[in-house]
Amino acid sequence: MKKVAAIHDLSSYGRASLTVVIPILSNMGYQVCPLPTAILSAHSEYKNFRSLDLTDHLEAIISHWKELGLSFDALYSGYLASLRQMDIVGKFFEEFKTDHNFILVDPVLGDHNRLYPGMDPQMIEGMRRLCRQAEIITPNLTEAAFLLGKDNCREVTLRETVDWCRQLSECGPEYVIITSAPSENQKNTATIAYSRRDNRCWQVKAEYIPASYPGTGDAFASVITGCLLNGDSLPEAIDRAVYFITMGIKTTFGYNQPPLDGINQEKVLHYLNEPLPFYRYELLPF
Repeated sequence: MKKVAAIHDLSSYGRASLTVVIPILSNMGYQVCPLPTAILSAHSEYKNFRSLDLTDHLEAIISHWKELGLSFDALYSGYLASLRQMDIVGKFFEEFKTDHNFILVDPVLGDHNRLYPGMDPQMIEGMRRLCRQAEIITPNLTEAAFLLGKDNCREVTLRETVDWCRQLSECGPEYVIITSAPSENQKNTATIAYSRRDNRCWQVKAEYIPASYPGTGDAFASVITGCLLNGDSLPEAIDRAVYFITMGIKTTFGYNQPPLDGINQEKVLHYLNEPLPFYRYELLPF
């Protein structure tokens, strides 16, 4: 069974981070080996959440994994709460990277054209260093702008988003996937993916739904990780990830529940192992 080292926090309430990552990848048939960065009473979008910082324990866990001679088929990081955590994870990547695995970094920095609380220019630079070590990165449009040193992502066009993918790939990653990207049709949102291997760029569009749920970025990156472990092509992977997130949002939107609880992924996990009803990916001409 293939193993994934998943470097995320553990939120005791609310579907985000490891409570999203583990069910998705386990359902796709992989063993998830968590490297928890913190334990939260509830995910960080809840007010007054409590947090137990595990930074001081990360190196001890990694040291034991080395003693056990463990190896992983994918190294996958998400939200990191400090520059020190980023440095530890960067060293972990160096020590556990092989010719037979890949590194996926979800560079969690912000959304809606602003940084998350606790993030600053040093954290952006720390995330840039991690992205240089990765084969795959999955920023949203805001995070892509911060990684590239752009001031604003509000007026970005589809063609500019493709250019951003290429610029980010020049920094190291072979695959760059930007979510929450603009589409030609304002009723849709788009996910744009670029492969430096063959210099091709792909788009998957989804119907815009007027709802926002925490943890969807974690879910998206987890599905991408599982698909690539399965040997799926880049467009197949983004197609399945977009489909899964769309079905999760549509299923949840019908209920009168607090959006902070996240998507009702328990109701849609079965879609991960079913044939897609159709492929929606498009090869972009530029």
